Amino acid sequence: MSEQSRRPRRPAKPYRRPQKDPVRILAFEALRAVDERDAYANLVLPPLLRKAREKGDFDGRDAALATELVYGTLRRQGTYDAIIAECVDRPLREVDPPVLDVLSLGVHQLLGTRIPSHAAVSASVELARVVLGDGRAKFVNAVLRKVAQDDLDGWLAKVAPPYDKDPEDHLAVVHSHPRWVVSALWDSLGGGRAGIEELLAADNERPEVTLVARPGRATTEELLGEEAAVPGNWSPYAVRLTEGGEPGAITAVQEGRAGVQDEGSQLVALALANVPVEGPDEKWLDGCAGPGGKAALLAALAAERGAVLLASEKQPHRAGLVEKALHGNPGPYQVITADGTRPPWRAGTFDRVLMDVPCTGLGALRRRPEARWRRRPEDLDNFGPLQRALLRTAIDSVRVGGVVGYATCSPHLAETRAVVQDVLKQRPETELVDARPLLPGVPELGEGPDVQLWPHLHGTDAMYLALIRRTG
Repeated sequence: MSEQSRRPRRPAKPYRRPQKDPVRILAFEALRAVDERDAYANLVLPPLLRKAREKGDFDGRDAALATELVYGTLRRQGTYDAIIAECVDRPLREVDPPVLDVLSLGVHQLLGTRIPSHAAVSASVELARVVLGDGRAKFVNAVLRKVAQDDLDGWLAKVAPPYDKDPEDHLAVVHSHPRWVVSALWDSLGGGRAGIEELLAADNERPEVTLVARPGRATTEELLGEEAAVPGNWSPYAVRLTEGGEPGAITAVQEGRAGVQDEGSQLVALALANVPVEGPDEKWLDGCAGPGGKAALLAALAAERGAVLLASEKQPHRAGLVEKALHGNPGPYQVITADGTRPPWRAGTFDRVLMDVPCTGLGALRRRPEARWRRRPEDLDNFGPLQRALLRTAIDSVRVGGVVGYATCSPHLAETRAVVQDVLKQRPETELVDARPLLPGVPELGEGPDVQLWPHLHGTDAMYLALIRRTG
């Protein structure tokens, strides 16, 4: 018998079942829904959290961690992809998407949170064992151990090109935005490094929850009674929840007397409602009303003046959301399902018209971080003709002396000033109204007459507004 055969065999390691971590499993499920179904995290996450609470798996701290893991990973996806690419032995496109999601969650815990490195790696490997299997868990372990060898600043110095050699690509990697988005936002700002860095950084910050007290139905005083609630910065109807919180648990929100609405959105509606019009002021139109936030505020303001709002929305399910938002309005209103480019109403019917047109949504990247990775420059070619058609409809729909508000939740010049200039060139019976005085107290509104709001300057979504009066 050989010497080797006489050696005692080592006992095999007993199989250990992977430990299921409800928080990280939920975060992984949310990321998979975003990736596989093109879902939005702000729509996917709340029902997942609600189900987890109902099962007794989650408390408030668990929900906060799951939310941070999902949104933090999505916001920093471009940066994390560049780092992961340095730590794997194959092109990133050859890594299975579920594996990449687990890696990204792990990298965010390592580089974007205060979770200790050993805990971040261990928890991510356990997650991989549960959702991917032991074999791929070993791959996850190897990659994350490489990532853990440096901090975020160290990695950015390695993976981001120097600013002086390629400023746009540097900013794209450091601030996790596609290069074309960086370029477009920079053009909209008008140049300068400080401004674009501040804007891109603001896009990666978690926005506060902002409520609107709908006039005649709720007051800011009522909402300020909520925990960690403070007045809005600009809108007289706004209240900010500084510690997040669950707005759906607030009575006024449950009853529809208040809603969740960014201050930029509120300011657009208020500016249109407050611009002087010549003659009667009885019929208002929201021509692209879904999902209903601006329509609800406009309807409440119209009711205070004895006016009536017609809210029109092309998509039936979004029209249903508008109906829900307006339910209980203190004055009369009507919600219809209609295509704004082929309106069923007569020309010249309305005194005030809001046309908040479909757009790329580049102004709301704080709230929908995944949108930056889905949009492509060619999307502008699809939106442009629709935006121009809807603005022409709005001008046709307003009477002489009445006012149109053209709004987008995008600061891209191709969706804002270019659209307004192109349409108004063909409509000599119109003139631009200076919108800045209609946003009292709001600073840094530019040279006018239109207005562009910014996350880094105003704490709002990057809403754009042009006010147009029909003169003939």
